[in-house]
Amino acid sequence: MKLNGSQIVVECLKEQGVDTVFGYPGGAILNIYDELYKHSNEITHILTSHEQGASHAADGYARATGKVGVCLATSGPGATNLVTGIATAYMDSVPIVAITANVGVPLLGKDSFQEIDITGVTMPITKHNYIVKRVEDLADTIRNAFRIAKEGRPGPVLVDIPKDVTAAVTEYEAVIPEPIERKTDYVRTEDLEEAARLINESRKPFVLVGGGAVISDANKELKELVEKIQAPVGDTLMGKGAFDGIDEKYTGMAGMHGTKATNLGITECDLLIAVGVRFSDRVVGNASKFARNAKILHIDIDPAEINKNIMVDCSVQGDAREILKKLTPMVEKASHDQWLARIRELKEVYPLKYEQETLTGPAVMEEIYKVTDGDAIIVTDVGQHQMWAAQYYKYKEPHQLLTSGGLGTMGYGLGAAIGAKVGRPEKTVINIAGDGCFRMNMNEVATAARYNIPVIEVVINNHVLGMVRQWQNLFYGERYSATILNDSVDFVKLAEALGAVGMRITKRSELKEALEKAVSLGRPVVLDCQIDRDDKVFPMVPAGAPIEDVFDQDDLKKEK
Repeated sequence: MKLNGSQIVVECLKEQGVDTVFGYPGGAILNIYDELYKHSNEITHILTSHEQGASHAADGYARATGKVGVCLATSGPGATNLVTGIATAYMDSVPIVAITANVGVPLLGKDSFQEIDITGVTMPITKHNYIVKRVEDLADTIRNAFRIAKEGRPGPVLVDIPKDVTAAVTEYEAVIPEPIERKTDYVRTEDLEEAARLINESRKPFVLVGGGAVISDANKELKELVEKIQAPVGDTLMGKGAFDGIDEKYTGMAGMHGTKATNLGITECDLLIAVGVRFSDRVVGNASKFARNAKILHIDIDPAEINKNIMVDCSVQGDAREILKKLTPMVEKASHDQWLARIRELKEVYPLKYEQETLTGPAVMEEIYKVTDGDAIIVTDVGQHQMWAAQYYKYKEPHQLLTSGGLGTMGYGLGAAIGAKVGRPEKTVINIAGDGCFRMNMNEVATAARYNIPVIEVVINNHVLGMVRQWQNLFYGERYSATILNDSVDFVKLAEALGAVGMRITKRSELKEALEKAVSLGRPVVLDCQIDRDDKVFPMVPAGAPIEDVFDQDDLKKEK
């Protein structure tokens, strides 16, 4: 049958099972929006307050559901406003498809009104991108975009469609998408045998799990391996939930704000089994001294990550879940009682701790955990609150923590929380933000209120840019350059003005009741939690130092 380009876009979205898109209209994309209007009973469109919010919402939807998230924007500034969200998804391997419109083909390259070479702009931050200049190519391009976004190591794909292509007519025939198989092409028997040999010879194995284990949903297979070899387990920020955070073998997060038990465990182990980890600088610290007593086994889907940041002794390339299915039967059952006793000692001697009497970031996280029974989807922005959420909420399964780990995007959280709640309406969804981050995306409270999407925005409000101030306090002689936010902005009134419920919390005794009310209301809520401006995230590793140089507040007191 003959359809125009806009009809083809919508039909291809339906082919892919898309039920929700996030976006913001404009002149170049009007034809597509007109077609979406006609299919509003099949595809829900969420109008965000800003295109960046749409890209983050598509990201949050994808992370929470495991499906491809979709965002739409018009040409020029509409398209460029997606860039930060696309880069965020790229760094964290999140499958989204961004559909932008552009000026007509005859006007391309002529500095036309609201024209931008968005494929050129996004080339370094997409898995692939397209500009479709012939309507005959449109359907297959969109189908390829979804396949590329999802297969292998996921990532964002952008499709740019000139306006005249959205109006042009061609033949269209529906196609049922083929299932995307897990990548096992490069899983070699000799690699598995070498990996099994290293594990069997190890006396002090340590498992470190990253975002790849979450993406592959390898939690069941990971637990089977850990139980068989009796090894302690730490995770990266992106690996939260791949291994149960309340399991006795769990030691906490690794890296700059990781626990002493994990950082010292990695330093003392004789074999580090890294599953879906890219060995980022915030995890390894001084790369030349990382896990220097250990051999390293690296399991990852992307060959570009092998030996990129850390040289390893053995690697197995492919989907983490499929590799673990093959590897676990090949390893011998072990006990490692002495090694596990050492890890228990580290956990007992160096627990996470904080001031118990006052309202603090950690106190907020622990109370959120209690009120939600550890079953919420936690979204975060970036900064101190992000680290507290990683340290003090115990994640039991994959896709529970949605956070910008690679790009570190302030302003990510609220849009992502909206996307997550739309995708998983049965879940309580809570975004943890600092007051600096909240200022960057607080306009999306209006989006949540417009559609009555009951997300809970918890603002850890210390009236400063907390993480930057912490560095200024510890390493810059207390010169607080441009980090103080001590002004008269009232987040409670702001929430109410945007159509949400606002509550202020100034004492720890007020915390439980406010959180329970927020969860029960079924409306968007902003909780303004006032904490001290000099509360710090501990433990901490100085930039460039080996991770065993981790220190906490007790170490600072000893130095004084």
